[in-house]
Amino acid sequence: MHPLRHPRNALVVGLLFAFVGAVYWAVPTLGSWHVDYAGATMLVALGVAMGVMDYVLIAGSPND
Repeated sequence: MHPLRHPRNALVVGLLFAFVGAVYWAVPTLGSWHVDYAGATMLVALGVAMGVMDYVLIAGSPND
């Protein structure tokens, strides 16, 4: 049995953070408001980090 019952769910969480970071950057840009680049960068970096961690957990776990 795989230790993560649904490994794709962990990947979706990483993609969700990256998507929220993109929206966090795009909405003020399109509205001509002040963009918080640090916040958007950290949200995208968090999404990438969670995606990499997802890969590490799935690749390193046995498939029996």
